[in-house]
Amino acid sequence: MFSNKRMAVLFIAVVAIAMIVTISGCTTPTPTPGATATPIASPTAVPQTIKLATTTSVYDTGLLDYVLAPFEQENNVEIQILSRGSGEALKLGETGDVDFLIVHSPAAEQKFMDAGHGWNRTQFAHNFFVIVGPENDPAGIKGASATEAFKKIYESQSTFVSRGDNSGTANKESELWNKTGLEKPSDASMTWYKSTGMGMADTLRMADQLQGYTLSDKGTYLKNQKNLSLVILMEDDPDMINKYSIIAVNQTEHPHVNYAMVSKLIDYFQSQETQLMIDNYGVDQYGQRLFYADLLNQTP
Repeated sequence: MFSNKRMAVLFIAVVAIAMIVTISGCTTPTPTPGATATPIASPTAVPQTIKLATTTSVYDTGLLDYVLAPFEQENNVEIQILSRGSGEALKLGETGDVDFLIVHSPAAEQKFMDAGHGWNRTQFAHNFFVIVGPENDPAGIKGASATEAFKKIYESQSTFVSRGDNSGTANKESELWNKTGLEKPSDASMTWYKSTGMGMADTLRMADQLQGYTLSDKGTYLKNQKNLSLVILMEDDPDMINKYSIIAVNQTEHPHVNYAMVSKLIDYFQSQETQLMIDNYGVDQYGQRLFYADLLNQTP
């Protein structure tokens, strides 16, 4: 038999152990050093996508990449670019294959708008067409007007390389041939006249290889000048202005078109910050502007 004293000591020991177990169970364990919880990254929103069909000149010069990058970043949007002649770009807009257009064929653009295929057509910039050719100028066009230059090329049957692709540049060429009063040449009947069916940069390269003349927007020529032997022989003619417009595709005709984002982009093109970017583009590299901003110092 245990004595009462021993029983009391045993009882106190049991109670003490029970209290220790209870207290330890209620205490938050100290984290093991180095076992830091890994933060969970916030999910990144998937960017929206809109499609642009654009004339080759604003693409080949690098202007689009330069101007669109800040908008894409600020609005979490990816702009997929299809570089085409203006005629083909307008067809892509008509069929709803793109959300918006950048083109430079005013008469064709007006038909597109009159048919109800586009919204919010906005002219945002211009540059100029030039006639380039061999430095020795076999047709003697230097100093002539645009129409006179085309007549001299025709009469001398000097090699002329045309885009021949229903682009804004090809349409301007047709307009100038019509003003001469002469039959528009074709590569089917005239050996000196060549059609490439390609964009401006490729057409310039072919004209250079053949040592022929061609009509080009000045921006694309300046961008490629270092790789060409051709020189500008005719410019500064009122007939040679080259106007660029941005057009939203009609969302009523094509409900999948993201007009809300395109409308925001058109506002961006009209902003003074973007207009300055356009107006200054190329000055550092080429010593002159490739484009002239049409909405600078204007309220959109």
